[in-house]
Amino acid sequence: MSEATAPLVESLYTSPEGPPPEAVKKENRNQPRLIDQYGFGLIHLTPLLMIWSGFTWKDWLVCLFMYYFRMFFISAGYHRYFSHKTYETSRFFQFLIAFFAQTSIQKGALWWASQHRVHHRYSDTAHDPHSANIYGFFYAHIGWIMGPDYQKTRYDLIQDFAKYPELRFLNRYFMVPPIIMAVIIYFIGNMLNGQGLTDWNAGWSTVVVGYLTSTVILYHGTFSINSLMHKIARRRYRTKDHSRNNAVLALITMGEGWHNNHHYYQGSCRQGFFWWEFDPSYYVLKTLALFGIVWNIRPVPVEVKYGPKRLDGKTPPVKG
Repeated sequence: MSEATAPLVESLYTSPEGPPPEAVKKENRNQPRLIDQYGFGLIHLTPLLMIWSGFTWKDWLVCLFMYYFRMFFISAGYHRYFSHKTYETSRFFQFLIAFFAQTSIQKGALWWASQHRVHHRYSDTAHDPHSANIYGFFYAHIGWIMGPDYQKTRYDLIQDFAKYPELRFLNRYFMVPPIIMAVIIYFIGNMLNGQGLTDWNAGWSTVVVGYLTSTVILYHGTFSINSLMHKIARRRYRTKDHSRNNAVLALITMGEGWHNNHHYYQGSCRQGFFWWEFDPSYYVLKTLALFGIVWNIRPVPVEVKYGPKRLDGKTPPVKG
């Protein structure tokens, strides 16, 4: 299967619950082979290095910070900026977004966003790169990443950002940001656990726990949106797929759990449409907007929130 030549078409299904999986003819895709993605497999073993390095409570604080720090750049960067362009920023901050997002070791910003655009065009159809309803939990979670069919960047779908040479550089050499970040974490660990920057043995446990272990956890926090958010929880809006909203995953992914909201209206930067829907990535972006770092954050119109595709039929509250 070659995704590069497959035509991009909108799903024709309009059922409130999306297309029935049994009605969809699967593509003949190449199966993932761990031997071809040995790096991805080996990084999952790196937490075992704690047996050698040990750990401190400070390492676990770094782990927690690095998880949410990078989840923000995945959510607000890879997803809401590069994939959907729901706000604007400077070219310099755009580069920083890509750089810090890529410290998650989830390939380049252009690769990530281009594949996500394919997902929205094909959501829960046979051409969806990671439909759990059609290809199963494992394939949607990590199989599509490990297989050979989606390794290339769809530059034809990301020309709006591919025109920037610095983003193309980062996309090609996507391991540069992770290596730089690992070195920074090492020296931070030297200071936290030792006597200073040159306490050469003190920082290894911080790299193992604070960076590598948090990366593994970050993988599966991110991937859970692909594998779970078209399978479990509730739907507010009628869409052409099985997307759902899940408050627990919203906490884990800094707001990405409001997936049905997002698939219903992709044009909004805010994915938690209502005040009770926790959306930390949106709150951080609004804070950055106060300092002029980002701007033109696209809102959710009232007529969208209470549109005719609401499955519960609720209407806007009457004022006064």
